Amino acid sequence: MRLPQLALCLAAAAWGQSPVAHERIVNAQAKEPGNWLTYSGNFQGHRFSPLAEITPGNVGNLKVRWAYQFPLSRTQVSPIVADGIIYVTAPNRAAALDVRTGKQLWQWERPIPPDYQSIGFGRVNRGPAILDDKLFVATLDCYLVALDLKSGQERWSARVEDYKPGYSMTLSPLALKDKVIVGLSGGEAGIRGFIDAYYASTGQRAWRFYTIPGTGEKGNETWAGDSWKTGGASTWVTGAYDPALDLVYWGVGNPGPDWNGDARAGDNLYTCSFVALEADTGKLRWHFQFTPHDTHDWDATHVPLLVDAPVRGQMRKLVVTPNRNAFYYVLDRVTGEFITGRPYAKQTWAKGLDDKGRPVLIPGMEPSEAGTLVWPSLNGATVWFSPSYSPATGLVYVSTREVGSIYYKREAEYKPGTFFAGGGETRIPEKQQWGALRALEATTGKMAWEFKLRSAPWAGVLSTAGGLVLSGTNEGNIFALDAASGKPLWDFQAGGPVFANPISFQIDGRQHIAVTADRVLYVFGL
Repeated sequence: MRLPQLALCLAAAAWGQSPVAHERIVNAQAKEPGNWLTYSGNFQGHRFSPLAEITPGNVGNLKVRWAYQFPLSRTQVSPIVADGIIYVTAPNRAAALDVRTGKQLWQWERPIPPDYQSIGFGRVNRGPAILDDKLFVATLDCYLVALDLKSGQERWSARVEDYKPGYSMTLSPLALKDKVIVGLSGGEAGIRGFIDAYYASTGQRAWRFYTIPGTGEKGNETWAGDSWKTGGASTWVTGAYDPALDLVYWGVGNPGPDWNGDARAGDNLYTCSFVALEADTGKLRWHFQFTPHDTHDWDATHVPLLVDAPVRGQMRKLVVTPNRNAFYYVLDRVTGEFITGRPYAKQTWAKGLDDKGRPVLIPGMEPSEAGTLVWPSLNGATVWFSPSYSPATGLVYVSTREVGSIYYKREAEYKPGTFFAGGGETRIPEKQQWGALRALEATTGKMAWEFKLRSAPWAGVLSTAGGLVLSGTNEGNIFALDAASGKPLWDFQAGGPVFANPISFQIDGRQHIAVTADRVLYVFGL
């Protein structure tokens, strides 16, 4: 068979895959906790598993049940698990695996164009999305592709944008209702960012929200001259969704050029912001900007955590986030109102946040020709990998990076399809860098405990109803901690760095954990 028009079908007959309707995803954690039906486990971004078979008392008995090796380089995939099948992706690839054995059932591949360039990011893919009878994959060459769940055959493909100027996609799509929502990479190539929604049945585009307002639109005045046309604002990490409010929450990346803001005077909306969009129309309901006029590459491309919790004795609908800029934020997710915020990692660029959540800057912390030492580094106190929120403990768990950098400023000339950054960084010596998995009170950001790591991590976090927190290290350790205390309970040396997000699911009624290390997907069970 020829790829990508047909998948390599390794199963002689279709299995009993049921359609994954929107309502199944909404109710999955309550009604079918053994599946993992969306990127974060639920629409609220929690990356929390309601499964409780694996506990602090027995997690030491975890063993590898099977492993699957990806054909390419290091993977960042967060799998989807539905009805006995685990779906995985790699750059321009997807596969379906038998959840009991890891046997490959089908494979799909789309050739990467020979002139494709990854400008400012690696060739990665963070996972698929599932809705009804289709699996959705975002490709490096900027196509959204719908695959048949049973066969892997391509049902439709939609070109999101031309990849040649630097547009690309590395994220897991967010599938909800009758639509599939995607964002894009390429902020270091002078693109103009956006968030798109496509009809799941046909691939027709339903709406587009530009993350940089155009001429005559509110917010365009925050960009000097025509700088908005090449201002970045990429949207390269999956968002969250509130079914009751019918709002999509999405993080927006840094402005361009990254380290030289001279030509783009102003706050540069909606860079380094969360935006709340109406799911049906893409209309902006509110925005909150974490780092106005960013010159340190501190994207706000994080998975938003939607939390219902009491604030000063009153229940509030919140969206919370540990931001790349080293501050933790609590916002009202109905209105975008700032409630509170505080540093959760070392930072030397702001005295604090004012009553509206705007940073109070420390003079002299901008990049310079001679170099300016600032914490955190351009990769921030945390980056794209997912935090986790446990409703059982009320804590947010985040992989935290304690790294500073010397930031340099240079001239920047925009040329389509080239690196458009206006400077760079030199990180502090490696022996001075370190990391931690930190547990923060969801409504305040106050640290409850930390588990120190040898180096600044790149792995996401999973929390479970069994009282565990799981993550990984650059040194190849997959580990479990007690969710209440941070006490180490279990460790597995995988032989390669963990640059991915763990998930949990059931096989024949038994809880399992899955996470990739280097280019191997490991599935663990008791």
